[in-house]
Amino acid sequence: MHASSPLQLAVIGNPVAHSRSPQIHCAFGAQLGIAVDYRKVLAEPGQFARCVDALRARGARGCNVTIPFKQDAFGYCDVASERAARAGAVNTLIFDDAACRGDNTDGVGLLRDLADNLGLPIAGKRILVLGAGGAARGILGPLLSSGPQLVHVANRTASRATSLIAGFAAAGRLAGSGLQDLPEAPFDLIINATAASLDGSFSPLPSTLLRAGGAVYDLVYAEAPTPFLKWGERAGAALAADGLGMLVEQAGESFYLWTGQRPRTREVLNGLRRAAPRRSN
Repeated sequence: MHASSPLQLAVIGNPVAHSRSPQIHCAFGAQLGIAVDYRKVLAEPGQFARCVDALRARGARGCNVTIPFKQDAFGYCDVASERAARAGAVNTLIFDDAACRGDNTDGVGLLRDLADNLGLPIAGKRILVLGAGGAARGILGPLLSSGPQLVHVANRTASRATSLIAGFAAAGRLAGSGLQDLPEAPFDLIINATAASLDGSFSPLPSTLLRAGGAVYDLVYAEAPTPFLKWGERAGAALAADGLGMLVEQAGESFYLWTGQRPRTREVLNGLRRAAPRRSN
């Protein structure tokens, strides 16, 4: 690629038309004086590897990976980072000549949004994570590394929660259960890592689960406050935040992996907050 050629990037997913990744990464490039050509790639089931191969053939530097292909990306890459290996999923592919590296920036994106943008450190906190799917798996390791008092994973099917935490047992400070068997002691932070806010299946939780003045965080973002965030506000949350900040922060980490330069993520996040409408990621 010539020095004057745009940096070739993409996001692969299904669906992908609504993705804000091109807007975010082009804004990063504008900050840093890097011309960016960022495309949306719709991959049909079974066609993920073919789509990635096509990107590499045209000289792309890497790509983001979204639902439902993060596990496909983990299987595709030649080398996976430690955080990707712990998550068992990849959301960022980096193309180095003949090799392909995989990483997962979801967890670090969440932590940076919580600590840097929202002023909510994790150390010493009691945290409840709702859901035991891929989204929960991607954030669990980074959450545990930040020194919480406890991370409790709760899922509608208890066995999925206990299976998920088994892979992180060495980190300690971890428990799991069904939604019907939650501990009585309240939590400082409750994170929704399910799609219940978007598909209409969210069922209100006991308000006593949230400590007075605690915080709620939804990994998804939408045009209006999600049902989960509305529940949190009714339960007395001092902070109720959606996942737009996480989206920008994980993108910033991906951009750093591709270029070695860190963008000013808060500037981009503030621009997105001012723009409307918002959609789910």
